[in-house]
Amino acid sequence: MFEEIQPAPADAILGLTEAYKKDPRPVKVNLGVGVYQDEQGHTPILGTVKEAEKRILAAAKTKTYHSISGTPEYGKCVRELMAGEGHELVSGGRACTAHTPGGTAALRIGADFLKLFAQDATVWVSSPTWANHKGIFTAAGFRIKEYPYYDAVSKGLDFEAMKKALRKVPAEDIVLLHACCHNPTGVDLTPEQWKEVSVLARDAGWLPFVDFAYQGFGGGLEGDRAAILALAGEIPEMLVASSFSKNFGLYRDRAGALTVMASTPERAAAAFSHVQTRIRVSYSNPPAHGGLIVQTILSDASLRKEWLNELSAMRNRIASLRAHLVEGLRAMKVPGDYSFIQKQHGMFSFSGLNDQQVAYLRDQKAIYMVGGGRINVAGLNDSNMKYVCESIAEAVAQKK
Repeated sequence: MFEEIQPAPADAILGLTEAYKKDPRPVKVNLGVGVYQDEQGHTPILGTVKEAEKRILAAAKTKTYHSISGTPEYGKCVRELMAGEGHELVSGGRACTAHTPGGTAALRIGADFLKLFAQDATVWVSSPTWANHKGIFTAAGFRIKEYPYYDAVSKGLDFEAMKKALRKVPAEDIVLLHACCHNPTGVDLTPEQWKEVSVLARDAGWLPFVDFAYQGFGGGLEGDRAAILALAGEIPEMLVASSFSKNFGLYRDRAGALTVMASTPERAAAAFSHVQTRIRVSYSNPPAHGGLIVQTILSDASLRKEWLNELSAMRNRIASLRAHLVEGLRAMKVPGDYSFIQKQHGMFSFSGLNDQQVAYLRDQKAIYMVGGGRINVAGLNDSNMKYVCESIAEAVAQKK
């Protein structure tokens, strides 16, 4: 059976990291993979996470399975984080939450659930989008189409083209939206623009599926809720995939959630029962550890306050790195205006570099970034900033 199988192509992002690890050059920089790094180039364990783990270990009495959708307490914590305490989505019964192994599993379980009841639907994704989005929904059996999003000329959002396309999306199709810190561009909608999209979704009748992977990394917890609150105020149904890899630093612990919102508690419960059947035939039960960390931190006022400080520190450091990168490129007299980098949100930025320049940086300077010029700003630090800016200046100066 396996004799004629050819190797699958390497993942565009994870494969880049493997190439970086194998690179023997002493000076090298990885701006590809999407993980937060501190000034020393490490992905730290948050202090609140370590404290939560101590408490979990001390209180542990069993290793029995979680239920299929995880604990009710975890679900409530997720919805409070997503919509804010006191919002009707938290305890009104109109939204149900499943604990999933990371945001990727939330997206895939959501896709499998939707395929049961929207077999002929098309999934619309932004152009561009996270590379794995297309793979996830294609694997679930959906057709994929794109709607305009990024304007390569202005280095910002092409909102008019986006609205024009979304008005034409057929009713009962599915539109994938990035709540904040758009991956890969770093370009986000404003709260006012989210309100326009929400009304548009209501009038057109398509179903929003929101990828909420970076809450707190853009405008803080409250600011990053704009998409969820706007949509919930206008439409009866949507899905939200949450990830706690970035804002809690739980990359390898795979803590995420899928929330299903419906018009009534009865309809939400009925829909959620099918989500549970998809989980059962996929991974059966969620892993407990990462979810317990999130639940422990969010359920304790002192830990939650400390976590918010840690989250703010990560967000502020990324904003500072953006400013220093722009300053460094300006100091190196790199042609063009790179101030757009400071207007973007989250870890990722479309740098404006083309594929030829990206290849030059990789081959000649051991600076690794994703094709199309997406960089992880959090991979920069005081030690490599000057080298990266000098190298970009050289790459831009190369003749085509």
